[in-house]
Amino acid sequence: MFKQAIVLRSDLEMGKGKLVAQGSHASLEAFIEAQKSSALTVAAWRSTGCKKITLKVSSEAELKELYSKAKRLKLPCSLVRDAGHTQVEPGTITALAIGPAADGTIDKVTGGLKLL
Repeated sequence: MFKQAIVLRSDLEMGKGKLVAQGSHASLEAFIEAQKSSALTVAAWRSTGCKKITLKVSSEAELKELYSKAKRLKLPCSLVRDAGHTQVEPGTITALAIGPAADGTIDKVTGGLKLL
């Protein structure tokens, strides 16, 4: 099976709408990356319902470490830096999406995280 993991920072105390927007930005960008590198994985993920999981971290450092792990495993991923128009300062790293990719491979990066 395949999934996409969306990871958001809980320490920024973003509103619900902001969380959804940041997660959506990350999800879409990671999807575009996956299409470039693994069209067959994307097709399989789409045909099985586009499973997603939303997780949380408590710092920018944690998000960056997850991003580095995903890159080392050659997973499609996207790290979001906010434009700063609303709730956070410009350039604030808010979200990360990893995949779509095989569940087990994503779990190597995000397996220890809690649900949002």
